[in-house]
Amino acid sequence: MPIFQNVSPTLEASKQPAIGLIGMGEMGKMYAKGLSEAGWKRINVCDQPSKFEQLQQQMQGTPGITVMKDGHLVSRSSDFIIYSVEAEFIDKVVAEYGPSTKVGAIVAGQTSVKAPERAAFEKYLPEDVHIISVHSLHGPTVSTAGQPLVLIRHRAPEWALHLVEDILRPFNSRYVYLSYEDHDRVTANTQAVTHAAFLSMGTAWQNSGVYPWEGEALYVSGVEVVKVNITLRIYASKWHVYAGLAILNPHARIQIDQFAKSTTELFKIMLSGDTEALKNRVYEAREKVFHGNRANNKPPILLSEALLNQFSLGKNADASRATPNSHLSLLAMVDSWASLNIDPLAHLELAGTPVFRMWIGVAEYLFSSTERLDAAIEAAIGDVRHRSDDLEFTVAARGWSQCIAFGSFKLYEQRFMDTANFFAPRFQEAAKVGAKMIQAISQSPAAK
Repeated sequence: MPIFQNVSPTLEASKQPAIGLIGMGEMGKMYAKGLSEAGWKRINVCDQPSKFEQLQQQMQGTPGITVMKDGHLVSRSSDFIIYSVEAEFIDKVVAEYGPSTKVGAIVAGQTSVKAPERAAFEKYLPEDVHIISVHSLHGPTVSTAGQPLVLIRHRAPEWALHLVEDILRPFNSRYVYLSYEDHDRVTANTQAVTHAAFLSMGTAWQNSGVYPWEGEALYVSGVEVVKVNITLRIYASKWHVYAGLAILNPHARIQIDQFAKSTTELFKIMLSGDTEALKNRVYEAREKVFHGNRANNKPPILLSEALLNQFSLGKNADASRATPNSHLSLLAMVDSWASLNIDPLAHLELAGTPVFRMWIGVAEYLFSSTERLDAAIEAAIGDVRHRSDDLEFTVAARGWSQCIAFGSFKLYEQRFMDTANFFAPRFQEAAKVGAKMIQAISQSPAAK
């Protein structure tokens, strides 16, 4: 029989399981503070040994938290241990601290890519410990309430799963039960192509040397504001969050390569001036991804016109001044999904965070309207004002695909930070609009 059954933060400390957190980055701190606020009284945490004193100062006065010098001490003294470590380093960290794991303890990983995490756990953890991994599908600044929290019962009895559920229940998240393989497939299907698209947008704008909502103000309202804000949201985040998914998730690499191919092929059709060929390809993709009945002038299920028109950027933000846009990035996103037989909307219930709805919703918004889609196709063929932007985007998409194919985190970081530094002076401005947009999406009927 397990020592802990039906536990809650209201139990006296001696009857509570000891919770261990190895790695105190933003997500680690969010978990530590959240568990402390919930009333858990035995929380052991550590970061790199060189950060011991700094972490002590940061956690000083936080109820229930004991800062330890390293992962050996955390592993030896904790009943439930979470490795909150970047996917790039998970193998090294588990190799160091895994053998010290307490007999009968439950071990989890909080990485966004599970393939390397699974390999490390199976290789280095003792046979007499249990494995139940977790993944909060949102960033550390987003409220955990109602958000999906993946639980992966890989090597553990049922009572261990219930214990993990009890410990994490104060976050008020929505549990999603997956396997390691399904986790990586779902996250790739919902994030790989969208990340590639918005990373490429940012790099294209950087190479053009312009902020897209200034100058002639071609990108001023509605769908354009969503594209700009998603792009800046990504570049204002930590580069390693996106690098891990792209480089270490085997499903993601395939999809990012296809995105570059779709972008290139669509751009070549645009250059040829063959309207019929472009229309046939785009409409075939719409039918495969949005299943026809969801995209024939039907109201979009994710983003509405009324919602989008609430937001704008730039001094000349006037929807009436907006010029037609080819939306090559969005056309290529949907073409990629169609080419790989992926239906990202099928994962809406699993990974339906506000940011996810915004990523997928902006593409569905365009494809849900025949009028909007035909306008994009006409602009792609006949309006040369966006041709240089589309060229930069195509080059950027191929560049990101090649970068990821090399499998180099250093190369990814350099490429990411070059663009992030370009947009850095405008992060605060865009973040205000982005926060309001996410709040509106969270409160929209589609989010209920």
